[in-house]
Amino acid sequence: MSDLLERFLRYVRIDTQSNPDSASTPSTEKQWELARLLVREMEEMGLEDVRIDEKAYITATLPSNVPDRLPVIGFIAHFDTSPDFSGTNVRPRLVPDYDGGDIVLNAESGIVLSPEYFPELRRYTGQTLVVTDGNTLLGADDKAGIAEILTAAEYLIQHPEIPHGTIRIGFTPDEEIGRGAHHFDVGAFGADWAYTIDGSQVGELEFENFNAARAVLTAFGTSVHPGYAKNKMVNAITTLQEILSGLPPGEVPEKTSGREGFFHLHQFQGGIEEARAELIIRDHDRETFEKRKSLLRVLAEETARKRQARVEVQIEDQYYNMREKILPVYPIVEVAEQAMRSVGVEPLIQPIRGGTDGSQLSYKGLPCPNIFAGGHNFHGKFEYVPVESMEKAVEVIVKICELTASKPPDSWKNQPK
Repeated sequence: MSDLLERFLRYVRIDTQSNPDSASTPSTEKQWELARLLVREMEEMGLEDVRIDEKAYITATLPSNVPDRLPVIGFIAHFDTSPDFSGTNVRPRLVPDYDGGDIVLNAESGIVLSPEYFPELRRYTGQTLVVTDGNTLLGADDKAGIAEILTAAEYLIQHPEIPHGTIRIGFTPDEEIGRGAHHFDVGAFGADWAYTIDGSQVGELEFENFNAARAVLTAFGTSVHPGYAKNKMVNAITTLQEILSGLPPGEVPEKTSGREGFFHLHQFQGGIEEARAELIIRDHDRETFEKRKSLLRVLAEETARKRQARVEVQIEDQYYNMREKILPVYPIVEVAEQAMRSVGVEPLIQPIRGGTDGSQLSYKGLPCPNIFAGGHNFHGKFEYVPVESMEKAVEVIVKICELTASKPPDSWKNQPK
């Protein structure tokens, strides 16, 4: 497994932060550096049909080593990192034989990764953690997934005695800004189903995710000297404040869990003449999701009318709950569950409070549950990943390939549960 860690450390040092304000694909030129490196490594390890297209989507094939007709399965991960926190000059550090206490990430800045704030850290006492230096995110989301998929593929190449059908591999840009599957050619990929290796803690197995939308509110006002502003000034800032104050105060990320949805204001800027707020809207239930979008529009219309302001509302759906696309082929979840138990991992089946490429791919015709990659605290300086969790992800991928080869090809569909 030393190759696994070396790969991961090599990948996270390359800045691949995506940019939601860019219209190009990939959204940043710097994503190409890792993309081209991955292509070279895949060719060198002996994968076949390695391709990268003009938008940096990468695919490759591990051919079947059995004569029987088997389903073609895929494993997918993304190589961009979140725009929420810096990915420049990532300096990963190993914490071997973690003692269960505080980890000083940056003594100069007083940045400490503590189990008092992140109690799940204690689960990994005695293990080796990869952490940041407190100045950047780590990039385990989802460079851990990439390293795990390639390590599993190399292991299968080196161990031809393990039976498996045709395995397809796909790596995508721009997942963190909701576009990872936008230009993914499902037909050319040619898999019957796939798994994204993009979850968090060891054991996660997910086939439900948020319905997701991005909303931008832009208010336009009229600036007048404040001493003479009565009945004349229209303040764009307070117009947006009034709209946002109408949203349910408890339905925000920091006050919700499980299947509970939310509104999340993550950008606000502007002045009296023009102000802009950007939100994300999330809900597992499709009907409630639509009601959330309607509420925001109604609040904007009513406030604009009352304040004699102009407010523009742009709402763009990003992805939907893949549950309805997975249930008709639920055995693909069960084989992943069986694979985990076979390698000593207890499956943790729960809804994703987020999304993966798999949600969009499922709606494009490629059912795609999500499997853990092992990391925690994504998108920030407290991100970390236990090496042992990454090793288990490799074992799970290999075992899924082996188990799939042991089942009849027509056994993968059932009636919705």
